[in-house]
Amino acid sequence: MASYKDPGFQERTALAQQARLKALQQLQNKPAADEAVIAERRAAQLKREAAEEAKRAAKRAAMEQAKADKLAKKLAQAERISAAPAELTEAEKKAARDARYAARKNRKS
Repeated sequence: MASYKDPGFQERTALAQQARLKALQQLQNKPAADEAVIAERRAAQLKREAAEEAKRAAKRAAMEQAKADKLAKKLAQAERISAAPAELTEAEKKAARDARYAARKNRKS
């Protein structure tokens, strides 16, 4: 059985040169990109970007709508409170206090 022989410097440089030539030859033999394929890929990319932008816009609109709904709800609640009679019974005061407490807890979490 023959033992392993370490390649010398000359052999390693020759192998590296052959590898570089092979890679260069493969690169040169690669066919040029077809303009139709490039245009098709670009159109697909533009379509994806437009879809993503539409999705972002819809999300932004939904967030704005949620903020508007929340503000309207707060305004309605404030209007309801201000329209309440000046004298509330103890039970009504407790219910209002509990509602404020629950709302505050919901805002924190």
